[in-house]
Amino acid sequence: MSEHSLSFVRKEMVDQRPAPVSSQGPLYWMHHNLLSSVPNAMLTLLGIYIIYLILNAVIPFAFIHAVWEGKDREACVVTDAAAHGACWAYVKAYFPQFVYGRYPVDEIWRVNIVFIVGALGLIPALIPKVPFKRENVLFMLLVFPVMTFILLTGGNLAFEDHIIAFVVIFAVVMGLAALITYATQGKMKPVLTTVGAIGIGIAIIYAIMSIDFGLQPVETANWGGFLVTLVIAITGIVASLPLGIILALGRRSKMPVVRLVSIIFIEFWRGVPLITVLFMSSVVLPLFLPEGVNFDKLLRALIGVALFSAAYMAEVVRGGLQAIPKGQYEGADALGLTFWQSTALIIMPQALKLVIPGIVNTFIGLFKDTTLVLIIGLFDLLGQVQSSFTDPTWSTPVTSHTGYLFAAMVFWIFCFGMSRYSIFMENRLHTGHKR
Repeated sequence: MSEHSLSFVRKEMVDQRPAPVSSQGPLYWMHHNLLSSVPNAMLTLLGIYIIYLILNAVIPFAFIHAVWEGKDREACVVTDAAAHGACWAYVKAYFPQFVYGRYPVDEIWRVNIVFIVGALGLIPALIPKVPFKRENVLFMLLVFPVMTFILLTGGNLAFEDHIIAFVVIFAVVMGLAALITYATQGKMKPVLTTVGAIGIGIAIIYAIMSIDFGLQPVETANWGGFLVTLVIAITGIVASLPLGIILALGRRSKMPVVRLVSIIFIEFWRGVPLITVLFMSSVVLPLFLPEGVNFDKLLRALIGVALFSAAYMAEVVRGGLQAIPKGQYEGADALGLTFWQSTALIIMPQALKLVIPGIVNTFIGLFKDTTLVLIIGLFDLLGQVQSSFTDPTWSTPVTSHTGYLFAAMVFWIFCFGMSRYSIFMENRLHTGHKR
């Protein structure tokens, strides 16, 4: 079989071809996403028409015919029904109550410090390339909650609450057990070490909270508005993620007792509406406590919301764990890693990365569900807005519309911000899972 060398020499110029269609830019995006086919074009036109109808009603009410200044309802009462607009003067007058509730006016500076420090600590924690990331996260997880509790309540706790006393005593006992084990055996078991460290930490935190800083005590019954919304949402978010991870691992555990307890917990809380949980924590729970022992109403709501959200978070995390290929587990075993080492260093980071949309979706749902605490007498942002409608000073036909519009704007800003940040982190962390 002979080999032939082939060659080709062009003798004539090729005719000019049209420029390739751009794969970038707004025109390409519109053609690819909005006008790629006739049905898509029709749906795009229908969507534009619906948006036009909404904006045509909202913009005149919220901006064109709105009243921005005024001292009472007379400024917002308009005889011409067609010229009715939002009464932003009412929102301006009630804005402090929408943010702080009935918190004492002379002590509002404490809430402002919490807001400012929280923002200054959270923003750098969310930016990937900011230095001192670990120190900042530790500050937000350990120092900031204690500081917030002392500033908002006044601190100076006492052992009058038997439940807190029991927790502190348990913490001290576990810490002593860990120290005794180390002294007698020269080593400590990992679980005992962790529990002992947590116990000692709780005891130290409670000791700090027991110090009298000279601040005026403010009961949680006087809290309200956006302050309560943030307290419930942030507490639920921070508590539900680690609890959800533990429950997800427990449900996949090979130990029957641990798996059964995790399944019962998850299915129980997922099968009960949040309203029922709040009623249970507010009305039924005190009936089972010894006489003289009582939880703060806000604390009961925080516990109920955290446990409820943790059950849903557990299923989200479990979905991420099931999506990890078996080879990752086998690779961790081949490296000689223990269960906790492989989980913390290999499995869990990948699982959490895969379920970022589900985690943030749970956070957004929890943030919006904070409005349900109104049924147990806690006035969050929406509850504070609704309570302002009874004030005759600002009683107008548009007061309720303006209040609900203001609450909707606040919730939308925070929920949309969480959604966009999750998309940013998902795009930044994905490593070939998307095409």
